[in-house]
Amino acid sequence: MLALYIGNKNYSSWSMRPWVLLKQAGIPFEERMVRFDSFEGDSRFKNEVLKVNPAGRVPVLVDEGLAIWDSLAIAEYVAEKFPDRQLWPRDAKARARARSVVAEMHSGFGALRSHCPMNIEASLPQVGAVVWRDQAGVRSDVQRIGEMWTGLLQQHGGPMLFGDFTIADAFYAPVCMRIRNYGLPVPGAVTDYIRRVCALPGVKAWMDEALAEHDFVAMDEPYRAAR
Repeated sequence: MLALYIGNKNYSSWSMRPWVLLKQAGIPFEERMVRFDSFEGDSRFKNEVLKVNPAGRVPVLVDEGLAIWDSLAIAEYVAEKFPDRQLWPRDAKARARARSVVAEMHSGFGALRSHCPMNIEASLPQVGAVVWRDQAGVRSDVQRIGEMWTGLLQQHGGPMLFGDFTIADAFYAPVCMRIRNYGLPVPGAVTDYIRRVCALPGVKAWMDEALAEHDFVAMDEPYRAAR
C-alpha cells in the first residue's frame, strides 16, 4: 500500500494537496504524520522525515520502497499509476491548461502564501483585512486566482475547475482555505467554488481531522506586526 508522510493537517498546505488527491480519488494509502516541532537539523521532525526524504520535507509518498517527494511529483506519479482515476482532464488541451495552472500554483502566489499561512482552525478576517490593505502582492495574487478560476469554471461548466475533480482542484484546495479563513474579498463565482471544494469528501475529511488535532489556539500574536 502507498504510504504518505505529511505534516500537521492544520498548517501543512503542501501535505494537504496529495492527501486530498488520494482521498478524493478513492486511492487507498497509509497516512504517516510527522508533527511539526522545529525545522532545525536536529529536530524530531527533520530526523523522522530525513529517513525517507533527503530533502527533509513533507509530503513524501512511498510506494514499495520508492520515495517520491514534492507534491507535484507525487501527483504526476499517482496519475500515471492510477490512469483509470482520470486525475488530469481527458482532453489534451484541457490537460495542458490544467498542468499550467497547477505549475503556477506550485511556483507562484508567494505573497498570498507568505502573508496568509494556512491555519484551518482559525478565523482571521481582521488579519485578512490588514493584509489586504497593506500588501499589494496579496491583492495581485488573489485577483489573478479569481480571474483564473472564473474563466475555467465558465469554460468547463463546473462544478470543479475542469468540470470533474482533477489534480488542479486538489492543488488549489489550500488556497480556498486561505481565502475563506482570512475573509479575502473575491467574486461570487469564486466564493461558490470555494464552498463546493470545502464540501468535497476528501477536503471535508482533511478539515475535520485538522480541527481535531488540538484545541483552538488564538493566532493574534504571530500577526501583530502586520497591524
